[in-house]
Amino acid sequence: MNNVKLDITDEHIGILTIDRPDSYNALSNSLLNEINDSIEKIEGNDNLRVLIVTGSGKAFCAGADLKERKNMNEQQVLAAVTYIKETINKLESLRIPTIAAINGAAFGGGLELALACDIRLASHQAKMGLTETSLGIIPGAGGTQRLSRLIGIGKSKYLIYTAKRLTSFEALEYGILEKVVDAEELNDVTLEIARTIAQNGPIAVQQAKKAIQQGFNIDLPKALEIEMACYKQTIPTEDRYEGIRAFQEKRKPIYKGK
Repeated sequence: MNNVKLDITDEHIGILTIDRPDSYNALSNSLLNEINDSIEKIEGNDNLRVLIVTGSGKAFCAGADLKERKNMNEQQVLAAVTYIKETINKLESLRIPTIAAINGAAFGGGLELALACDIRLASHQAKMGLTETSLGIIPGAGGTQRLSRLIGIGKSKYLIYTAKRLTSFEALEYGILEKVVDAEELNDVTLEIARTIAQNGPIAVQQAKKAIQQGFNIDLPKALEIEMACYKQTIPTEDRYEGIRAFQEKRKPIYKGK
């Protein structure tokens, strides 16, 4: 149905756009199928170094498709929530860095999708929140866990219990976002960050992501072992030698991801 677009720019940057604006980019089953297909393409493209995730129209993603959900029985609802969670987990597990460019509303599963990205930017007019308790449910696609790990347990409990809707500036203050920019600048600023990441050693960036994610919630000695294991992966690479040569020759390195 072409509700998801995957474009490549600058050879190394992917842009995944959820393109179902008439439904505020709600996560229907068919849309999730398309996101999963796109993730498979991203995983199979060794040239990609960064992925930007954004939405079309007025929303980033409004969360689950409640019109589709209302006709489901209990087992179907559970299956639908599980599919959203599995899709978001796949996004989080991508080896390359991911940037959420939150162009508009991001509620429920939409914010959970953004929380699975490594970096989050938003336009000044965006609004967001984990508002599920106002619908008699809870965040079920990772929101209770990822938000708590990102901003702390007390703030997360407050936001989830109250189903509070945040402005982008409030989300920045809470630590959910890294940056808020004018709406007309969001794409350019996000691309600038993506380009900065893409010019660095791709193997090094991927191993840094792995070390951070795998080490975050375990004790420090084991986390340091993970860090060293990831560091070792960079030692025999051509990119490491290129980085040293470029430094000595006072030029920008040309990394090939090898």
